[in-house]
This record gives sequence, structure tokens and C-alpha cells, in this order.
Amino acid sequence: MNSTIDIDPFARFRRATRARIGLGRAGDALPLKDLLEFQLAHARARDAVHGLVDFEALAAEIAPVETHIIPSLAPDRTVYLRRPDLGRRPDPAFLPKNASQHDICFVICDGLSAAAVQNHAAALYRAATRRLGGFSLAPVVLGRQARVAFGDEVAAAFGAKLAVVLIGERPGLSVPDSLGVYITFAPCAGKRDSERNCISNIHADGLSYEIAADRLAWLVREALRLKLSGVNLKENAEMGSLPESDGFMSKNNELSGI
Repeated sequence: MNSTIDIDPFARFRRATRARIGLGRAGDALPLKDLLEFQLAHARARDAVHGLVDFEALAAEIAPVETHIIPSLAPDRTVYLRRPDLGRRPDPAFLPKNASQHDICFVICDGLSAAAVQNHAAALYRAATRRLGGFSLAPVVLGRQARVAFGDEVAAAFGAKLAVVLIGERPGLSVPDSLGVYITFAPCAGKRDSERNCISNIHADGLSYEIAADRLAWLVREALRLKLSGVNLKENAEMGSLPESDGFMSKNNELSGI
């Protein structure tokens, strides 16, 4: 009979997840170490939401690809957070009047995590475009104070058949810099969330750039071939190479509210 006493029965669960479980207590409160870690995570999440993307630096990372910085109708971060509707509409004064026709328009939006966009957007864009040879790409649009639907009107204005929106996802208390991708065929104003495909949780402890780019390229090709996206486009990409990480999630429509 094993007489060993496991003084921390939750240790093995914590090794498999970033969730805060079995934290214990000190009197009627959390242990000091866990409390301080929680407060730090909360501060990082707030910084991600209220932070600003350095779009000029991002454009330099993507260079020599042509980029256009286009603001939404939200004039600043405070209004953006209070008025999601304004973040979904680009300022028409910045949209092109006579654009060429393209297959794909990449739109990089700050969303709800500036850190996610600053840390991951350029690398994911490069990984994705390496897999999309043969397609006509519009100039990259950098959306300031922008949400997912912002990409619909922008991609339409650039004459694209497909919008690929890279956006900072709402931060949690374990990951403040998660990037998401939203793919919409025949983008235009008024598209429903069910008409998009999404790849979520792209960050250092979640989905890697290479795997995310593989899935993105597969969805893009199928969307253009079938002329649809969203719940009617079921992902059949190879699942065997996915990482064993609780940071992975893929979904067929927008649920995050960004």
C-alpha cells in the first residue's frame, strides 16, 4: 500500500492547463502569491484592451508590401470601447474610390488586444502569404480602432473577393495577447457573423503561426473555390498535427464579440 500523501492534489491538473485551479486559501482570502499573480494578469489584460498599436512600426515590419492605415468611425479608444458599432465601420474618407480587383484583402485590426497585433500579426501575415502563391493580394489595410466587421467594407472597397481579418482578441486572465483570424467571402456591409470562419487563440502558448497559417490557407482556398464562408464551410483540414495545448480553438463563426 502506498503511504505517500499528495499534499497538492491539484498539481497534476495545473500541469495540463493555464486555468487557475486549486489555489487554496490563507484564512478567508487567496494566498498572497496567487493574489498577486491574479492582479498582474488583470493588469496585463487591461493594458491589452486600452493599449494602442504602433501601426507605423507594423507597416515597417510588413514592408515592402503596400499598406494603408484606415481609421474606423470611432475617434479614440474610449469611444471605441463604448460604441462597438462605430468600430465596425471604416471612415469612408480613407477608402479608395477606384480599386483594382483582387482575390484576397488582408485587414489587420487592433481589436481588443493591441499586444496581440503588435506581437503576432506581421509574423502570421508572412506565414500565410507564403502559402497563398498564385492569388492576387490587395494592399494590406491596418485598421485603427477597428472590429471584425470593419474588414467587410474595407475589403469590398479594395475590390477583394475575400476578407481575411487579423485582430486582437478579447484578453483573458491567462493570455493577454491572443490573435484571431476571421475569413469572409464576398465581403460587404451587413454581413452576418454566421458568414465568417474563425481561427482563434494564436499566441506563444496556443496555436503556432505555422499551423494557423496552414488552416488559414486551407479555408481561403476552399472559400474561393466554393464561393462561400461561415457555417456552410466545414473545416476538413488535417487534424493530426495540432498541438496538444489548451490554447487551441477553431470555430466557424464569430462568438467573441470583437
